[in-house]
Amino acid sequence: MSLFLFKRFITLLATLVGASVVVFLVLEILPGNAAQILMGPDATPDAVAALATKLGLDRPASERYWDWITGLMSGDLGLSYAYSSPVSELVLERLTVTVPLAFMAMALTTVLALSAGIYAAARHNKLGDVGLMGLTQVGIAIPNFWFAILLILLFSVHLKWFAAGGFPGWEEGVFEGVRALLLPAISLAVVQAAILARITRSAVLEVLREDFVRTARAKGLSQRATLWGHVLRNSLIPVITVMGLQFAELLAGTIVVENVFYLPGLGRLIFQSISNRDVIVVRNCVMLLAAMVVIVNFIVDVLYAVIDPRVKASDI
Repeated sequence: MSLFLFKRFITLLATLVGASVVVFLVLEILPGNAAQILMGPDATPDAVAALATKLGLDRPASERYWDWITGLMSGDLGLSYAYSSPVSELVLERLTVTVPLAFMAMALTTVLALSAGIYAAARHNKLGDVGLMGLTQVGIAIPNFWFAILLILLFSVHLKWFAAGGFPGWEEGVFEGVRALLLPAISLAVVQAAILARITRSAVLEVLREDFVRTARAKGLSQRATLWGHVLRNSLIPVITVMGLQFAELLAGTIVVENVFYLPGLGRLIFQSISNRDVIVVRNCVMLLAAMVVIVNFIVDVLYAVIDPRVKASDI
């Protein structure tokens, strides 16, 4: 097990290094001048050059990359051009919205998808199966931002059960915070749940054809006990793979949904920083999202070995 984890950890580090190089180079070749944008269109070339020197934009790219990496390892993310405040403070403040939103959406996705997928597989080719798969097809076709607007129209404008946008802050209480994030989480979860439900159904149907399932049923186990006690665990490998990818997509999807609901999260910070050409904030936020994705994939690899020891044995 230790060798398996060591190999996966080395892969994680190599991926993070590669991601940091790609993020830095892509932002380096973007058009525009941060100093010019901050000074305004009427600024003189000397003033723009002086600000660029102050911000370190005139230094070689290799030096700026090294300073950025060493700063990341020490927790110093630099100073925002547009906000004139430490990037670490901006990011930590916005993560208190984005991370709970992503976890709420993933929890809703998991509950809805597993329930629907197992129910459909247990009623293969029956009315319940056909109906659910039809609904999932509709769910896959719905853009989450459009569904978010529909939720606002129904629950905020007409029923007035929820606020149309904004976030009161966790200091107002956990209930108020969760209430403000519920509609955004649902809008993110619907499409992902539809996809995961179809994957779950296919995986469960494949395992249901195995000999050990027929043996369990022959020993007198009920269909429910067989599904939840034997079939589900053996069908989790493809399901967990998709869940890992979906969590990464949920983190990226918050950029659009947070703007629809006017949430002060990491996605909205990235959007505003791109508009302000605040490269240092964009660079750190994108790197943070990339690191989250890589870490989630590492956790998925570990779960593979926990769920199915054959994965660990074949890797070694």
